[in-house]
Amino acid sequence: MSGEPEQKKQDPSAHEQMLDSEKHVQRNPHGNFKDVEASRPDWKEQDTWAFTKTKNPDWKPGQGANDGGECLKHEHVDIDPYQDGRPATFNYKLLISAIIPRPIGFVSTRSKNGSSTNLAPYSYFQVINHDPPLFIVGYAGGMDKAKDSLRNLTESGECCINIISEHYIEAANATSVNAPYGVSEWALTGLTPAPCKDIKASRVKEAIFSVEGKLVETKEFESRATPGKKTGVLAIIEGVRFWAREDAINEDRNIIDPASLRPMSRLGGITYGRLLEGIELPRPDWDEFKKEAEPAGLTKPKADGQ
Repeated sequence: MSGEPEQKKQDPSAHEQMLDSEKHVQRNPHGNFKDVEASRPDWKEQDTWAFTKTKNPDWKPGQGANDGGECLKHEHVDIDPYQDGRPATFNYKLLISAIIPRPIGFVSTRSKNGSSTNLAPYSYFQVINHDPPLFIVGYAGGMDKAKDSLRNLTESGECCINIISEHYIEAANATSVNAPYGVSEWALTGLTPAPCKDIKASRVKEAIFSVEGKLVETKEFESRATPGKKTGVLAIIEGVRFWAREDAINEDRNIIDPASLRPMSRLGGITYGRLLEGIELPRPDWDEFKKEAEPAGLTKPKADGQ
């Protein structure tokens, strides 16, 4: 494929580790997933992005939740992540099902000498600053068993972060396959590599929005339950150039239209989420807000226990 260097077979341990991890975590709760999928409704192509009102457009200061107190009728259980006998995978499955929706960083990397490339989705991903533009990507496992993406990133100092949209979700998901080391994710999925300007890694041409990035630093984490075991690496990446599809961005080149982006998000297990509706809520101005808060006796000092 044009723009895709042939990969060389090296240490396959990271790929074998990924296969073993998938079997251990068991993200897929179904037996034969295709049978389950066949029983579900078809994709709703007619669904388009739209704004709706909030659930309670007439909400007033002090009113709290908009469910009439229903959420307060239920008790909570506390969970110690380090409780004796609690597997680390329980924390993983809990967190990815609770911290949702998560944006997905679809990361393209290239080894320093250009002999190997990688394309993979990461939902431990977020933008954390705008000046300079900074992003974080979390990688499972330590540097000693670095996945191809992390190895390429640390060796070359570069990557391209692409945002996944509906129109190529199947191909993007397929890049997470536990293929043997050296097999190209680009070729397997049919996605199109396009050249970047300031880095050597390719961007995904199908993506509405992409970010050329350069590595700022990494931070490795150690297991609490198994001292000495490296369990994760955080990469901080600076965005040095943006790419936006011309029909999806406004004239000032500062807003992407969600109706064009149609981003996909990660939920728990093997579930993805679509973004079909939005609500708008202006940030309150104190001079206006206090006109209702003060007469209601809501302007009280802060206190412990709040």
